[in-house]
Amino acid sequence: MSVRIPVEIRPVSAADHAAWLPLWQGYQRFYMTEIAAATSEVTWQRFLDPGEPMFAALAWHEGQAIGLVHWVVHRSCWTVGDYCYLQDLFIGKELRSSGVGRKLIEHVYTQAKEAGCSRVHWLTHESNSKAMLLYERIAERSGFVQYRKLL
Repeated sequence: MSVRIPVEIRPVSAADHAAWLPLWQGYQRFYMTEIAAATSEVTWQRFLDPGEPMFAALAWHEGQAIGLVHWVVHRSCWTVGDYCYLQDLFIGKELRSSGVGRKLIEHVYTQAKEAGCSRVHWLTHESNSKAMLLYERIAERSGFVQYRKLL
């Protein structure tokens, strides 16, 4: 049985960098990857730029940032409305299964709806079975398989 905790979800501000960075680094460790510090800095600046289609929010509990979500709004050939790609979602290990992930996803749903998006979509690694238990309850599995080539 999971325990629900009260959280506040709010968009990042310039003052939140020190709270965001450890969560961002934790996300990278979870996926066993390392993103260059310069790339992370550019990403952070994009979140703060109102002209960029990239967004971030933090989940706060008792004055501590405990989770993050990043999303990108992009065009689609399949709809008139844009799509919203929920790119990154991370909750500190000790607070997983506390309802924070669901609240962060629902925050993105709200933001996407307000922006006129037609769809929210995301990927997760096939080994992320615990998170997939949540995803199966709040979204549809598309059946698509991702292929990629780094350039």
